Amino acid sequence: MIRIAVTFALMAPAVFAGEIWVTNERDDTISVISTETLEVVKTYETGERPRGIIFSRDYSRVYICASDSNAVQVMDPETGEILNDLPSGDDPEQFVLHPNDRHLYIANEDDAITTVVDTETRKVIAQIDVGVEPEGMAVSPDGKIAITTSETTNMAHWIDTETQRLFANTLVDSRPRHAEFVKDGAEMWVSSEIGGTITVFGTADQTEIAKIEFEVKGVHPDRVQPVGFEFTAGDTHAFVALGPANHVAVVNAETYEVEDYILVGRRVWHMAFNGDRSQLFTTNGVSGDVTVIDVATREAIKSIKVGRFPWGAAFRPTE
Repeated sequence: MIRIAVTFALMAPAVFAGEIWVTNERDDTISVISTETLEVVKTYETGERPRGIIFSRDYSRVYICASDSNAVQVMDPETGEILNDLPSGDDPEQFVLHPNDRHLYIANEDDAITTVVDTETRKVIAQIDVGVEPEGMAVSPDGKIAITTSETTNMAHWIDTETQRLFANTLVDSRPRHAEFVKDGAEMWVSSEIGGTITVFGTADQTEIAKIEFEVKGVHPDRVQPVGFEFTAGDTHAFVALGPANHVAVVNAETYEVEDYILVGRRVWHMAFNGDRSQLFTTNGVSGDVTVIDVATREAIKSIKVGRFPWGAAFRPTE
C-alpha cells in the first residue's frame, strides 16, 4: 500500500501554492488571497484608486497603477512596503511590462499618451501620442510590438518598441478596454465594452481575422460588455469578463465560438488564474467580491469578500 501511495504521489500534478493580488478602487488597498485556503490573508494600503497590477518576472516587485495619485507605485510583496513611485503621466490605468523586465508601457487616460518608463533608472524614456482615453495595454511575446487601445477613438494602436513609434492603427468597436497577444504572438485580441465584441487581428499584417459576439440568456444586450479576458494553457480557450452582465464567457480560441457562460458576481471586470490554471479568480466591482471558477467544470465554486470595487488581479507564486 505504501508503494502504491508513493507512486500515486509521484504521478499527481504539481500544486502551485500562491496568492491572487486584487486592487480595490474605493478602499485604496490590495487584498491578498491564498490560492490554497481561498481566503484573504493580507491587506495592504496603496495610493489613490489602485487599478492595474502586475509583478516583475521574478515576483520580487509588484507594480500598481494608483490612478488618482498619478503614479505607478512599486511595492515589496513580502512586506507591503511602497519602495518608490515611478513617473507615469496623468491617470495611469493599465500597463504592461516588456519581456526585458525593465520597460513599463503605461496607458495615460487623461493625456492621450502611452508613457514608457525604465523601471531601473525610474525615468521616462518615451511618450507616444495615441488616441483619446487610452486604457488597454499589451506587448508581444518577442517584445517587438506594444499595443494601446483608446476608448474614445475606438482604435488599437501598434507601437514599434525599438523606435517607440506608431506603425499602424486599427479600428475596433466602441470603447476598447483590454488587449492580449496569443498563439505565440500570431494573434492580438481586443475587447470592446460598448460594442459588445472581441476583435481578433493577425499580428503579421494587422488584418481582422474574426469578431466574437456574446448573447447571455435573460440579460439585455446593452449589459453585455466584454472587458478583461485571460487564456487557458495552450491558448485553447479564452475566459471573458462581461461586466454588468455578471457572467464570464468561455470562448473557443480556435473556432472563435462561445461555448459557455458562467454566472459570477456583479460587474465582473478582470481576472487571474492560479499557478496551474485550474482555477480562475474574477474581480466583481459592484458586489465587492472575487468569484473562484473551477476551469475544468466551468462552475463558480466560491465567492470571497474583498474591498470596495475590486478591479485588477494578478497571481504570485509563494513556492
